[in-house]
Amino acid sequence: MQRRAYATGLAALLAALSATALAGCSSGSGTSGSGIDAKAGTAAEAVAQPGRYRTLFEPCGSVSRTTLSEMLPAVTALPADRRDRVLRGTAAVTYDTDRRVGCTWKADGQDAIQHLTLDFERVVSYDPAVSDETRAQEVYTTKESAAGIAPAAPPASPPATAPAPAAPAQPAGTAPAPGGSETGTSLAAGAPAAGTGTDALAGEQTQTVAPTGPAATAPPSPGPSAPPEGLQPRTLADLGDAAFLDDRLSPAGSATQQRVVSVVFRTSNVIVTVRYAVQPTRVGDVPDSEELQDRARRLAVGLAERFDE
Repeated sequence: MQRRAYATGLAALLAALSATALAGCSSGSGTSGSGIDAKAGTAAEAVAQPGRYRTLFEPCGSVSRTTLSEMLPAVTALPADRRDRVLRGTAAVTYDTDRRVGCTWKADGQDAIQHLTLDFERVVSYDPAVSDETRAQEVYTTKESAAGIAPAAPPASPPATAPAPAAPAQPAGTAPAPGGSETGTSLAAGAPAAGTGTDALAGEQTQTVAPTGPAATAPPSPGPSAPPEGLQPRTLADLGDAAFLDDRLSPAGSATQQRVVSVVFRTSNVIVTVRYAVQPTRVGDVPDSEELQDRARRLAVGLAERFDE
């Protein structure tokens, strides 16, 4: 009986030790699991917000026929079937209409050939720490730099000017300058005498000489090939989140020239490019910058409003 009781007690003791060991292992696993959860929570970072736009609207139908007839006046002289075909436009070849789409119109007239091209690009950032809008701004800045247009800088504040040092007072009883005239006294006080033409510091007589040479020649006025003052390539402050306008005149043949006006703007994560080109058929004709820029800007403003709808 005593041996059976001893065996029973030994078995109970071994069972208790096993239970304690198992409890220790379970406790260790819980600590390890807590460490993994804490690490996962620390590694999780805020993901940058996606862009405002998830899709793009169809570009060939984004311009009214009234606007197209104004920008492509050559279509008015075309037969009806051909005019309708031109006004429908030609869609750009693309493999993802949610990322990039475009359309082109071309009208051949007796006086000029007109081209209009639209390009819509939806920028997507594949870096979770960089938002689509931030990435779109980087793409826009690259286009702006390629056009040679510097971003608008804030106006600089005028430099502070230090007050001019006061002239030392002449002690009482001091003899006048050589010559005994008031002119010598004025020079000693640091002010030149009126009408003497004498430099007080150098003591040499100066003469007023009329400017000659290139410095005296007025700058030439811009020729018909260059945009006039105020119409040069520049940034635009009233279009989208960022915008610029480019105006280029380039040879388009043996004797004719083509003017291309481009308006590029960014609205959130979409970049829109309006390219408007006119090539006169007569030698010596140069397309007017103001007219082309006005048409391209008005179209861009209408597209920006449509994106905001």
